[in-house]
Amino acid sequence: VQLQASGGGSVQAGGFLRLSCAASGRPFSNYEMGWFRQAPGKEREFVAAIRWSGIGTYLEDSVKGRFTISRDNAKNTVYLQMNSLKPEDTAVYYCAARSGTYYYAPLKTSPLDYDYWGQGTLVTVSS
Repeated sequence: VQLQASGGGSVQAGGFLRLSCAASGRPFSNYEMGWFRQAPGKEREFVAAIRWSGIGTYLEDSVKGRFTISRDNAKNTVYLQMNSLKPEDTAVYYCAARSGTYYYAPLKTSPLDYDYWGQGTLVTVSS
């Protein structure tokens, strides 16, 4: 599956952005989807994940209450709504896909568990 992330940009602290990740090539509903981010000089870290059905999400503690992950399988797209942005959210954001239609297995948070990656979209939050 090919992934194309978009929606990044520059905003002031407290602002919002909505990232999109469009998938193509294989049935989108066969994949769990995740968002990761990588700040300069830091390792890639987990942000959010969503089950193939859209029922079931998991977010990293620092973004809970501010970010929401969702998907539209009819549009082959996963979204990351980011509200109340902070300067520490500044990073390149990547979407990723993991093969599988699991119902009960925990959503994965390690980049090593994901099979396909988009090219990344830059989010810059200024104070």
